[in-house]
Amino acid sequence: MSSQTLLNPEIFTSLNDRIEEETAVRETLTQIIQRLERAVATAQALLSRVHGTPRARYPALIEQVEAAIGEQREIIGELSKTASNHPYYKYNSKWSRTVQSAITTAIYTAWLGGFPLDTSPARLGRLASLEDIGKIYQVPTNLKDKDAFHITIEEYLLALTDFTSDLSRLAINSVTMGDFELPLVISTFIKDLFAGFQVLNLKNDILRKRADAVKYDVKRVEDVVYDLSLRGLVKRPTDADTEMKTGA
Repeated sequence: MSSQTLLNPEIFTSLNDRIEEETAVRETLTQIIQRLERAVATAQALLSRVHGTPRARYPALIEQVEAAIGEQREIIGELSKTASNHPYYKYNSKWSRTVQSAITTAIYTAWLGGFPLDTSPARLGRLASLEDIGKIYQVPTNLKDKDAFHITIEEYLLALTDFTSDLSRLAINSVTMGDFELPLVISTFIKDLFAGFQVLNLKNDILRKRADAVKYDVKRVEDVVYDLSLRGLVKRPTDADTEMKTGA
């Protein structure tokens, strides 16, 4: 019987090289994502000020948030460049939640009147589309023709479910600021958004549950409007009542 081994040691040498290469890629992505997380946290901190800011001062706040999201844009561009060198679905779970949070800050800022686009003029109460978000961050969306970094429909929709929670909180805090009109607009908007979710045929279990939970945000805002109505602080909501002037 021959003592010569049948195992080729080069197999494990090759596997080790691949492991080291993947480890290096993951470490690079982790560093980029950590920077993005800090940029998102900065934008979130600025947006939290809206709960104590009169609407007349929104433009100054929006300018600060847009600058913070500009930093996000640069980091996401770097992430896109790095991630596009590798199979998208191999690593996308590492950044998906952070990108989703970034999208939420962009949606919120656009709703408050930021990010004017040729196809979507800036105004209070505007919903930025998936395509708008792609333009804001200067990256592809819902990419199907090649394996590269992009913002997915699921990330956008999940960001919307986070946004409704922010709006329900804003409806409550706007009352304490003496703004009784804003809850009416939020109520109309969030109801329309929930109705939009209802027509979607969602296959993702997490997304379906999160979308279904939007109804609780709708209920919270309805309670605010109902209380204002009982106190005679607002008229019964109509189309005319829910049209707001951006500079109001």
